Amino acid sequence: MEIRIGALAKRSGCEVVTIRYYEKEGLMPKPARSGGNFRLYGDVHIERLQFIRHCRSLDMTLSEIRALLGLRDNPTQDCGEVNVLLDTHIQQVEVRVESLLQLMQHLLALREQCSGARPVQACGILRGLVNCNCHVVSVEQPNI
Repeated sequence: MEIRIGALAKRSGCEVVTIRYYEKEGLMPKPARSGGNFRLYGDVHIERLQFIRHCRSLDMTLSEIRALLGLRDNPTQDCGEVNVLLDTHIQQVEVRVESLLQLMQHLLALREQCSGARPVQACGILRGLVNCNCHVVSVEQPNI
């Protein structure tokens, strides 16, 4: 089966420009060309694009995907490198999760700076953003 890039895009849910980018980056093999110089893709391209898209959905970088594809293209190799790559990716995700949890704590602390309806000039959230004090939980003093 040979399909053109538009059909590959529809079939994979991937933008044409993204497919071309993956080709330029060497993640996709060069397609055959028709007599009219249209790119022609086959099952190998569809399967490889699905692999790339699945890796991207797991937030893998193009470099990680390139390494995985290289290993995949050499099926007799030991898969230890695949394990190392995934372990490293998991560690990076753990760091990002910790960072996001810290961000959530800062936002919750900021949210505690203002409760109920009040004039904007008395909004603790806006004051906290100006004073950059959302990183420290502070007790708001009542107006006396």
